[in-house]
Amino acid sequence: MKSEIPLDDPAPRAHTALLSSTPKGAAIGRRTARQKLTSWELNSLCPDAFHSALLIVAELAANASIHGRTPGRGFELSLSLTSVRRSRTTVLRIEVSDCRGDKRPVLPDPRSCSTDAQSGRGLTLVDALADRWGTLPREPNAKTVWAELDLPEDKFEADDTA
Repeated sequence: MKSEIPLDDPAPRAHTALLSSTPKGAAIGRRTARQKLTSWELNSLCPDAFHSALLIVAELAANASIHGRTPGRGFELSLSLTSVRRSRTTVLRIEVSDCRGDKRPVLPDPRSCSTDAQSGRGLTLVDALADRWGTLPREPNAKTVWAELDLPEDKFEADDTA
């Protein structure tokens, strides 16, 4: 797990969606993320980060709908774009919260994954794509898995109000 950095901007661009803990909910989360990140012009300003973010959302939403599923309860997807002035970067933060605080994600040992396994590589992908990621407890018995991508500040200077 990589450490979290403090942010300077008190009013980030942000979007939150509550989704069902089902494969359909995960698909809606992926589509929502694509639409929101496109509206923030991440697809044209930082295409590599845009595609990395979509993969991270896909993995975290899938994990929430499979491993974080509690019957009758959904999961929450949050996206925010925040300036960090002292380092002249903009941070895209992705958070997925589910109701299974007792099931904290663990980065698997690459030696333990068989080459023909159908699952078990999602967090390895998140770890490779994100600049930082981790988990936070959420009351009463839930968790948030977050990931951050650093973006060049000069790409987002003009408009920080969307």
